[in-house]
Amino acid sequence: MAPFILLLFVSSLASISTSAQFLGVNYGTLGDNLPAPDRAIQLIQSISGGGVRIYDANSTILQVASRTKLRIAVSVPNELIISIAYDQSAADTWVTTNILPFGKHITYIFVGNEILSDLNGTSSTWPALVPAMTNIYRALQAKSLKSILVSTPFAMDFIDTILPPSSAQFRSDIPYSIISSLLKFLNDTNSYFFVQAYPYFEWSENYNTTNLDYALFRAKSKDYFFDSGTNLTYMNLLDQMLDSVISAMGKLGYGDIKLGISETGWPNAGDVTQVGASVYNAAMYNRNLAHKLGARKGTPLRPKVAMPAFVFSLFNENLKGGFETERHWGLFNPDETAVYPVDLMGRKLTGAYPPIPLPTNNKPYPGRVWCVLNSKGWNSDPSFLVDEITKLCKGGDCKGNNGDCRRFLGDSLQVALTMSINYLWQQSRDTGMPCYFDGLAHETTSDPGMYSCVFPYTKT
Repeated sequence: MAPFILLLFVSSLASISTSAQFLGVNYGTLGDNLPAPDRAIQLIQSISGGGVRIYDANSTILQVASRTKLRIAVSVPNELIISIAYDQSAADTWVTTNILPFGKHITYIFVGNEILSDLNGTSSTWPALVPAMTNIYRALQAKSLKSILVSTPFAMDFIDTILPPSSAQFRSDIPYSIISSLLKFLNDTNSYFFVQAYPYFEWSENYNTTNLDYALFRAKSKDYFFDSGTNLTYMNLLDQMLDSVISAMGKLGYGDIKLGISETGWPNAGDVTQVGASVYNAAMYNRNLAHKLGARKGTPLRPKVAMPAFVFSLFNENLKGGFETERHWGLFNPDETAVYPVDLMGRKLTGAYPPIPLPTNNKPYPGRVWCVLNSKGWNSDPSFLVDEITKLCKGGDCKGNNGDCRRFLGDSLQVALTMSINYLWQQSRDTGMPCYFDGLAHETTSDPGMYSCVFPYTKT
């Protein structure tokens, strides 16, 4: 490492030595069968969680959480950013209403969520982000709530590359004025740059070239990644992602801003076509994450530096749309049973836990896959199904509603909708369409056709 880089590196470590260290949990509420807030908070405590993040400022949840020692992160919803950015009184009112009653118990306020990932906000929400953060900060100062830190979480797509970390830069479409003012705000207020870092997505999109063990914190030396730009060696994918963020900040002169993880985790189940989503892999990831953070190992760029982090998520949430993985990130099922045991303080090594069956989907499913109506769809009201067919096919049959299928499977609305759903999905799945269709469908490996009734299929 060159002398001047080493000097900056040492200076950076000195300035971030006061970083907080804990592993908390993201508490989402997109489910119609979730436990009450008091039980949810107790479950976080039962696995030694150090904090809780909510995606709003729900007073019922805050009343319960404020009676504990958990660090609490609350959120300003995306839709309020513009009004708060250009009206200090709106920020004052939000803080007075939502934060002041619990002020001394709140640790972080996240203004928005993944704002720079929304390309529809380039001329509206993007330029309003830092002004909104500034107005929230001023409102806190005015109420003498000076210990609360203001930040905003970013998805990893704001970085152009993580290969190697030393080459990382912020996306070129993000105006310099926005990212520089954001970094200046975080630096001036001694706050954190929070990222939503998911090695699962990075690995699943590159499973042919990235070893799964590298994503699960258990790689052998042959799978380590060497960054020739810094002469640093990476033993796991999360460190590689985090140091990419640090490197990108450093290129703009802010390499000493503290880093936090607002979301990370691994899905415990998924669609047939979603590789690597399993209870076993989720347990390995979160257990090893907890052990790594508990040991304060830091990253190669910031060794032995602590950081706050939140696992995603507390529950499997059944009302989330999209791919099946979206509904399976939880540490707990809605009935309060653990998906797998975990100690978020990292005091137990993975070998100390009870065995979990090995996964069977670490490689893509090799057979045929269809998208068909699920039990909810089959049991839905007929008028609702008519509306769905009309909406999906714009009054047509989607070219999948053929006579042979009606003859062999029955001339029902369910059969018609199943054929239409499958046809549309097969045509669009390469563009990222999930087999979801408002919760009416799921993937299957069982051929829904019969005799000359042939359903189109895709081989993964």
